[in-house]
Amino acid sequence: MLVSRDQIARNFRNVQSVVGPGVEVCAVVKADAYGHGAIEVSRVLLGAGAKQLAVSSVDEAVNLRCGAILQPRILVMGGYLPYEGDAIVEYDLTPVAHSLEQVRELDELARTSGKPIRYHLKVDSGMGRLGTRAGAAEIAAAVSNAKHACMEGLMTHFASAADYTSDQTEAQLAYFHDIAAHLKASGVQPKCLHTSSTNAIGYGRTEGWHNMVRAGHGLYGYVSPARGDAPAQRLDVRPALTWKAKILAVKDIPEGTLVGYGGMFRAPRAMRIGIIGAGYADGMFHRLSNRGKVIADGKLTSILGAISMDLTTIDLSHTSALASGGEVTLLGQEGEAQLDAQQIARVAGTISYNILCSISARVRRVYV
Repeated sequence: MLVSRDQIARNFRNVQSVVGPGVEVCAVVKADAYGHGAIEVSRVLLGAGAKQLAVSSVDEAVNLRCGAILQPRILVMGGYLPYEGDAIVEYDLTPVAHSLEQVRELDELARTSGKPIRYHLKVDSGMGRLGTRAGAAEIAAAVSNAKHACMEGLMTHFASAADYTSDQTEAQLAYFHDIAAHLKASGVQPKCLHTSSTNAIGYGRTEGWHNMVRAGHGLYGYVSPARGDAPAQRLDVRPALTWKAKILAVKDIPEGTLVGYGGMFRAPRAMRIGIIGAGYADGMFHRLSNRGKVIADGKLTSILGAISMDLTTIDLSHTSALASGGEVTLLGQEGEAQLDAQQIARVAGTISYNILCSISARVRRVYV
């Protein structure tokens, strides 16, 4: 798998250009940088000007620190569990609190450790997932009572930012703004407000940008397709990843030959087939069996039969140029033929995030 450092850096700079100099871009490298390799991608993003990274878990943050990602702030968006408090202090992490009880826990942790802890508080503005549902008065009291830990940021997360058939985003933003306004009136004014990730950036929901945005999917080249009467997409990003696999064998089969587990495919004619060294253990979705495509010798060609753990069979009837040891493209572009994660996701009945994050660790990443 080839990962373009230059393209990731360009995508980051394009996000910066869209939101402007008054808005910090927090670079999201959770889930191993969406399958691209978190440590190397973090180095690229820091070199491109990122000052803050975001991950999902304390473990992910510690892995970055142990990989010599030492200087930037690392926001732990998924929060933490009580036994992870020592790691927050030791590795200088910025946790997201999802309840007022966690605010009190962080204050006690800061007191007993003698180290300052800066945290962001997440508000559940209507997604019904993580975040506090406490009112502004309760939040203000809890934050004011915390004498050792400092609430640096207030945040929420949109559930439907690319869906213009729904008013959910507007409702979430109104709820968030109401909380923020009441906190300000109570004397609680965090340095950083952030609600927007890639889709809200890409479609220009500027009222949700505040002074920080969290760019994830866009850094890797994708903005989700919009639903409804959406404005023109502002963000120009391109995929940074090309995934290729080796051909292990090529053979000619007669009409009627059954291919793969369960005989899912029966050859309708004499065919030339290739068996490639990639299967569902590598991240090839099993649902692409007998329906997905790969690119071989510059043309889209069909996956034949069931994708197995380590192997996938493809149709090579259109070419005699490929033999054992040759390569086909599972995700990327050859000439005019292209397969990106959104195209694959439509066939597999999932989303592009899922395609990227499912490429397994046994697929070697090469940075170019």
